[in-house]
Amino acid sequence: MQSSPWTARRMAVTGMVAAVYAAATIFMPIPQYGPIQCRLSEMMCLLAFINPVFAPGIVLGCFIANLFSPVSPVLDAIFGTLHSAIALLFITRFSKNMFVASLWPTVFCFIIGGMILFTSGMELNVINFGAITGSVMAGQFIAVTVVGYPLFLMLGKNKRFMDLLKSV
Repeated sequence: MQSSPWTARRMAVTGMVAAVYAAATIFMPIPQYGPIQCRLSEMMCLLAFINPVFAPGIVLGCFIANLFSPVSPVLDAIFGTLHSAIALLFITRFSKNMFVASLWPTVFCFIIGGMILFTSGMELNVINFGAITGSVMAGQFIAVTVVGYPLFLMLGKNKRFMDLLKSV
């Protein structure tokens, strides 16, 4: 008989990761929602590249944080969380190196761009969609690839830290 992957330890780790992601998003004093945003908590997606066990906590944290969205809490909780879940799927299943993993959250920003355009009241057209999506992509690229990737490369040199992340 196989044991459940949802051990008490993994549930606790999921809760802690979700809490850190949500708190970092909600309380960070830079724009976290809307067409101009740089959600530094998104760099936590790279944790899932190191160990996929972290993915559920990141998705849950994203859902909780998006419930505080001034844009549209319900739609942001649905579509923002969908964005993170898809990006994490690609990070954990299709990424052979961390740099490629760092790009997936940016690639799927069209989901967030479309949701923001839909809720903004702006005319639905390719130019507005491109402008909003491009802005969200820029913030995501800065958070995950420009800041997160070098940070995780540096942390990856610490054997004890990496052993801890891989042992969960």
